[in-house]
Amino acid sequence: MAKTVSDVLALIREHDIKMVDFKMVDINGQFRHLTIPACHFDESTMTDGFGFDASNYGYAVVEKSDMVFIPDPDTAMIDPFCQVPTLTMTGNAMIIDYPHNRPLAQYPRNIVRAAEDYMRSTGIADTMLILPEFEFYLFDDVSWDVRTDSMGMTIDAEQAHWNSGVNGKGVIVPKQKHYHAALPFDRSYDCRSEMCLHMENAGISIKYHHPEVGGAGQFEVEPKLGVMSEMADATMMIKYIIRNTALKYGKSATFMPKPVYGEAGSGMHVHMLLMKDGEPVFSDDNGYSHLSETAHYFIGGLLKHISSLCAITNPSTNSFKRLVPGFEAPVTVGYATSNRSAVIRIPAYAKSPNMRRFEIRNPDATCNPYFCYAAILMAGLDGVLNKIDPAANGWGPFDINLYNLPAEEKAKLQQLPTSLDAALDALEADHDYLTKGGVFPAELIEKFIATKRAEVAEINKIPTPAEFDRYYNL
Repeated sequence: MAKTVSDVLALIREHDIKMVDFKMVDINGQFRHLTIPACHFDESTMTDGFGFDASNYGYAVVEKSDMVFIPDPDTAMIDPFCQVPTLTMTGNAMIIDYPHNRPLAQYPRNIVRAAEDYMRSTGIADTMLILPEFEFYLFDDVSWDVRTDSMGMTIDAEQAHWNSGVNGKGVIVPKQKHYHAALPFDRSYDCRSEMCLHMENAGISIKYHHPEVGGAGQFEVEPKLGVMSEMADATMMIKYIIRNTALKYGKSATFMPKPVYGEAGSGMHVHMLLMKDGEPVFSDDNGYSHLSETAHYFIGGLLKHISSLCAITNPSTNSFKRLVPGFEAPVTVGYATSNRSAVIRIPAYAKSPNMRRFEIRNPDATCNPYFCYAAILMAGLDGVLNKIDPAANGWGPFDINLYNLPAEEKAKLQQLPTSLDAALDALEADHDYLTKGGVFPAELIEKFIATKRAEVAEINKIPTPAEFDRYYNL
């Protein structure tokens, strides 16, 4: 919306802005923020920034934790969810190093830009375009309780099949039958349309929105292809807009990968392609599915490192409750055209050279998008630099339904990790591709693994209602 400090000041005057809000990103990929009165915003705000304690954001910098947040005027937008007129922007974290501050290498926005710089340094491409698909649930009521004497959770969605006896209007969606359901079954159409209008106003071009498979209120919003670093910022804003618009309509939005037992899980499939000097790198009329040798090597890199990638692209214990057979979630390490049972799917409808691409299907939106997209790029580049051929490695192409293979055939195929612990083990053993060019600092990877291991250990200690159901009377 703005490009310079002068543009930001003009926006403040034009829209009678009262407060200026600055959004920062922690290690888990969540926004944190601080706000100043607009009357105190000036050019020095953009150069001097604001001090903050990076250790409280999860970064491994306790001994030198004082950092400076520098706003990025190019991210400025009017926040539609604040009653007091508010301009919001994100930015970068800098290490205090007089006379000139330098970027905090562990900060997510800096990492995704470092990955792009590394890509350009290899000569393989100068731009990575990505398109993440945002699947999420909208609930009309949700609550949970985790205490010594009580634990449990309840959810409700008006159109869910379990309300067939109480709704009284017959507007009920059967389990797993929600895909593209029309009005009156699509109860949140206006809510999602407003979400998309807010996204468009924020400069995020939207392809479409629609109901997804999960009958308990699952939906999808899909933006158009965008530059990787810009799409990382857009991902944060899309999630922010979805959650806040849902609350306005009396609903709760969740990107939790598996919030409903027996219904489809929510992923964040990431489509990708590379460009160099304005020309597509992944296109070849004579290649399998019209993809170039470079594209296949990129796929090879993703599949070689997929187990360690899962720790970054699927960083919650709940992530692995989605990655199970039977719900269109990938579990097999492989690639193919139009095959949703493989980790890498090549869409057959992407026919023009500039649109030829593939998607990685295992990620979900509990990830830190900056880490996720940067790690995907680094794995793919490693495949290109080392000429990792996915076919020669036995990863496909699998032009069959992998869910329906006989057990003895499935046993021959490599599978994704089945737990966050296993994915963290893989990341601990396989992360050299991430640290190339100094893109992912080794200290950050160590901190990330330690943080997630502590998270897993804590969750593993907690009894669940399902365990009471299974074991109480043994």
